[in-house]
Amino acid sequence: MGAQFTMTIGSDNEEIPAVSARLEEAMRVVGFSDDAILDTQLAVEEAIANVIIHGYKGLGGGIEISCSAAQDRVMVQITDAAPRFDPLSVPEPDLEGSLEERSIGGLGVFLIRQVMDEISYRYENGRNTLVLVKRRA
Repeated sequence: MGAQFTMTIGSDNEEIPAVSARLEEAMRVVGFSDDAILDTQLAVEEAIANVIIHGYKGLGGGIEISCSAAQDRVMVQITDAAPRFDPLSVPEPDLEGSLEERSIGGLGVFLIRQVMDEISYRYENGRNTLVLVKRRA
């Protein structure tokens, strides 16, 4: 038995907690650990915040979140109509240099890569779709 949901939010950071709550509920139903839930929430929150800040740039727009949680994995799909952007094209940040030498940004995508097991991106029909998968440890 699994759990799933689909919801659409506006490009407003204040809507992110509702997504996190639904995600936690779905993952708890199928028995994911607290750590796995927190990692997934963090990645999803970061991905949505990136769409809001960098994609829509305060101009507004919808973001659809679909989640399918099963005993062995959870898959979250985030779809938006912001300008095309492949987050997987963001290079790994320089974590070795001093803070003054590092460029700003890129840590959110790095964080998503660190906590999720699979990440994929596609652009179809004017829409960005990011898929994040967390497998049970």
